[in-house]
Amino acid sequence: MGNHSQEHENDVNDPRIFLAGLLIGSMMGGLAGAGAMLLLAPQSGKRTRAKIQQKSMELRDKTTDAVETMEDAVAQAGVKARHIRAGVREQAKELEQRGQELFDEQKERFSTLVESGKEAVQGSRA
Repeated sequence: MGNHSQEHENDVNDPRIFLAGLLIGSMMGGLAGAGAMLLLAPQSGKRTRAKIQQKSMELRDKTTDAVETMEDAVAQAGVKARHIRAGVREQAKELEQRGQELFDEQKERFSTLVESGKEAVQGSRA
C-alpha cells in the first residue's frame, strides 16, 4: 500500500503528467470557446468556420510552443540536477578521504602516546 501512494505522489509531481493536463485543459478551453463563438457569431457560417479554423490553428501552434518550452525546461533541470549530484558526490568523496586521513593521523598520535606511556610504566617498574 505504501508503494502505491508513493507512486501516486511521484505521478502528481511528474512534469509529463502536468504537461498532459495542461494540454488537455487548453484543448478543452479552445473547443469550448470555438463552440461559444459558433453559437454567438453574427457572421455567416462560412466566415465563422474559417475563423474557427484559424483560431484552432493558432491555439495548436501556441500549445505546441508551450509544450516545447516546458520540455526544454524539464530537460535543462534534469541536466542541472545531474551536475549537482555529481558535484555533491565528489565533495563527499573528498570529505571522506580527508576524514580518513585525519583519523589515521590521530590514530598514529594515540599509538605513539600509548607506546610512550607503556615505556614510562615499564621504566618506572625497573
